[in-house]
Amino acid sequence: MKKFLSNSSFAILFGIMVVCFSCKSGKAVQVEDAPWKKMKTILEEVKIPVFKNNTYNIKEFGAIADGVTSNTVAINDAIKACFKNGGGVVEISAGKYLTGPIWLEDNVNLHLSEGVELLFSTNSADYPLVQTSFEGTEMMNYSPLIYAYKKKNVAITGKGTLNGQGNNENWWWWCGSKKYGWKEGMPKQQDPLNRDNLVQMAEDGVAVTDRVFGEGHYLRPNFVEFFECNNVLIKDLKIINAPFWVIHPMKSTNVTVDGVTVQSHGPNNDGCDPEYSKNVVIKNCTFDTGDDCIAIKSGRDGDGRRVGIVSENIVVKDCKMIDGHGGVVMGSEISAGVRNVFVENCVMDSPNLDRAIRIKSNSKRGGIVENIYVRNIEVGQVKESVLRINMFYGIYGNQTGNFIPQVRNITLENVTVKNGGEYGILAKGYKELPIENVNFINVKIEKVGKPYSIENLKGLKFINTYINGELMKSPIE
Repeated sequence: MKKFLSNSSFAILFGIMVVCFSCKSGKAVQVEDAPWKKMKTILEEVKIPVFKNNTYNIKEFGAIADGVTSNTVAINDAIKACFKNGGGVVEISAGKYLTGPIWLEDNVNLHLSEGVELLFSTNSADYPLVQTSFEGTEMMNYSPLIYAYKKKNVAITGKGTLNGQGNNENWWWWCGSKKYGWKEGMPKQQDPLNRDNLVQMAEDGVAVTDRVFGEGHYLRPNFVEFFECNNVLIKDLKIINAPFWVIHPMKSTNVTVDGVTVQSHGPNNDGCDPEYSKNVVIKNCTFDTGDDCIAIKSGRDGDGRRVGIVSENIVVKDCKMIDGHGGVVMGSEISAGVRNVFVENCVMDSPNLDRAIRIKSNSKRGGIVENIYVRNIEVGQVKESVLRINMFYGIYGNQTGNFIPQVRNITLENVTVKNGGEYGILAKGYKELPIENVNFINVKIEKVGKPYSIENLKGLKFINTYINGELMKSPIE
């Protein structure tokens, strides 16, 4: 088995990455690709799960494709039968099927044929309590709509559609925003016994099994969650109208998200949120979302430090980002840290896409973000900035604490931007622990308000980089 480079070796290679350049000649900079060799190693390590040829059609277990009859029992019975017989494929043939939560088992591929639409119940009482999380804090809450807990070799595949049926009447209004259907006098997640109570329980060290929420607390379930799983595949599906986060690999290893289309514009509708996860490949996907397209996370505040699992070795390639708060994002729930993220050959373009690459934390979260490499990216339009690094992020009141976040070793290479929004780079770090080593190599940004606005950033280097037609010089420190 191939071994990954140590972090110290990786940092050294980062320092010698650029081997030669010639700005006067206009030639592209030649860059040492040692970090990208690590990406190739990750791709080799992540294996697609393999399944037996045994097929179990849910109609054989009583499923009815009328869009009205509940098929929760039929689908889960088919999965259990498949598992008991050594695994295989649970087939859902064309039609509309209403269902409650679906729980996956070892060695089972849940396959949605073309023309399938799974309509998930909007009755919260249909979703029993399981161990899950909400915004980076573990808890006992509603089961995700599709859930795999401590499973291996699991998949959801096919050309069908998963429809969470989230809208301003179902699920979304729980966030407490009038934009999503909430009205004065209605309950919401911000009520004292709900989200804030969960966060305080975590800070007080309450055991996860004693953080019991669910009915009456208005904390929405994740859509597809793989919790402590190994060898996971989700491929070719279309996922729409999620209650909350869409695809959530949690404490999982060797995860592939391939060819998935996410169209979901509700609150907190992140497209894919790898959290405390390692060896994750997201490729050939399209994200059109109400929040971040891809957001790499590692827990909130004290709960993230308690778990202490770094999210690492994550590859994003050949994807398209449309609407969203950010294309590829690290944070904000990032207390255990993120490292070794590779983004290549992606297209990002929408007047409703705020940033291309985004890193966000604060001094309650802390965490280290390091070794982020981005290359061969085409950006049509972003609203705010191409690269946004915000170490003072906060949307829930005072977010200051004693855990200063650290960001280092960020490289954007071979990036073209037609309309860069307000800033090429918008970055704010701490004086006590500045952002370190941000490199723009062979980058061209057009139609941007200001090249950059930086505070407490040490080591910003522009190499063969043009902003608004001007060859950029690295700031003198």
